[in-house]
Amino acid sequence: MRLILTALTLLGLCTAPLFASCQGRDLMGTLTDSESALFQEQLAATPYPEGNHWRATRDGKTLHLIGTLHLGDPRMDAPADRLAPLIEGADLLLLEMAAPEKEALETALKTRMDLLLLPDSTLPELLPEEEWNRLAEAMRLRGMPPFMAARMRPWYVSILLAIPPCMTAQLTEANGLDARLERAALAAGVPTRSLEPYETGFAAFSDMSLDTQLLMIRSALSRPQDAEDLFETMLTAYFGEAHAASQIALEVLSPRLTPLTPAENAQVFEVMDGALIAGRNRAWIPVLTNTLDDSEGYVVAAFGAAHLSGDEGVLQLLENEGFALEQLPF
Repeated sequence: MRLILTALTLLGLCTAPLFASCQGRDLMGTLTDSESALFQEQLAATPYPEGNHWRATRDGKTLHLIGTLHLGDPRMDAPADRLAPLIEGADLLLLEMAAPEKEALETALKTRMDLLLLPDSTLPELLPEEEWNRLAEAMRLRGMPPFMAARMRPWYVSILLAIPPCMTAQLTEANGLDARLERAALAAGVPTRSLEPYETGFAAFSDMSLDTQLLMIRSALSRPQDAEDLFETMLTAYFGEAHAASQIALEVLSPRLTPLTPAENAQVFEVMDGALIAGRNRAWIPVLTNTLDDSEGYVVAAFGAAHLSGDEGVLQLLENEGFALEQLPF
């Protein structure tokens, strides 16, 4: 699920408050003994598992790292207010996708339908009849006629499926932390810049095999209530600054919430993590360090909290580059 949220960001699809119409529950308390043991083992092996605000320093230069959530939620008001002065004093705010890139993305989606459509086949031809029928019904629940979904690339359909039907009508409201920080920067006259071009996400998905994309669809064909629960689990962990715990729990829970085998689940997570998390993290490091070298004051970088932790998380990669790291209040 955290990978789906990353994908939502890549496509500029920011969702509105979950609290408005969804009734999800936190699944952390439902872990079985075996799931809990696996969760604890993976968490213990994860570098920098907690904290949504970090300061990285090297050679007298300072970089603030903010783990964001691309969803709106009233619990975001307090951290956004606390972080506003930090943004106002920065030389520059780096975002996954700043306003110019978002505009370029919107233009591309209007003029380049090949980005989202299958070139020479349809989903009814690629999926077993029973799975296509389930997919068609799931798309109807989200207000999309099945004939439209039939031509879409499987990775894109899997993203749409991961969004609970209760949230479908709210996709246009951008009120996550990244959007709030960008508005604060613009109001204070602080320049903003993207960490990467908008094409990055499409390139990542286009490199995935069709078989993997079809597994992504099957993985997302769960009950609407499961999707709501996964979102609430992620939200609760985020506001507890336990971003790694959230990610690991969702991966541990996937085998019982999807029809995929453990091997298939592992394949999907490995491919998506490499393309959407680890690969992008590595590409961001020279952007962060070069920007910092060119700045007189401090720089703030705000991006999805899923990018912070792990052996190839931004924090560990910066430590590898000689930065000293300190967790700060969020």
